[in-house]
Amino acid sequence: MEQLLLKLINTFIPIFVAIDIFVVLPLFISLTEGMSKAERSSVVRDSIVTAALVSIAFIGLGEIVFKMLGITTNDFKIAGGLILLVFAVLDVVKHSEERRMPPGKMGVVPIGVPLIVGPAVLTTLLVLVDHYGLLSTVLSLFFNLLVVYVSLINAERIIRLMGRGGIAALSKIMAILLGSIAVMMIRIGIENILRDYAVK
Repeated sequence: MEQLLLKLINTFIPIFVAIDIFVVLPLFISLTEGMSKAERSSVVRDSIVTAALVSIAFIGLGEIVFKMLGITTNDFKIAGGLILLVFAVLDVVKHSEERRMPPGKMGVVPIGVPLIVGPAVLTTLLVLVDHYGLLSTVLSLFFNLLVVYVSLINAERIIRLMGRGGIAALSKIMAILLGSIAVMMIRIGIENILRDYAVK
């Protein structure tokens, strides 16, 4: 039980950081402006369901794709870490809203995908499944989606409470954490490859 709890903490944090709810909140308010409470609740529900289905499908297909392409988990850790590092750097030096704001109609897309579940989240999920196992990663994903659901339902209240400046500052902190996690992934991948070569 203790081990599962530790795994849940270790998987929850990277997914939380990758989702970056502090970027999603102001965008969600902007996209749903003028909607009634019922309409907004419906959008939130659809977005969470979409995010969950896309994530689970990606986790399920990820390993099959790896085997077909001959990609090792260490290769993916390094590549995934580099991608996350790029996202983190862009978040620190640019306005995240500009980077993540997708074209198209509002609804399941763009809120569910790619605002809630985008490339950073999908990459993180695959790396976590390999490192901590399927159960803890999927549970942490659903806990995170629950946090996102509650946050979006109360989006206006949260932004009024924290202010847009506070939200922006927290988003930058999340970006730095994401960068740190990315460097850790790259380091682990390189260490594992070097260890494998040393054994050979």
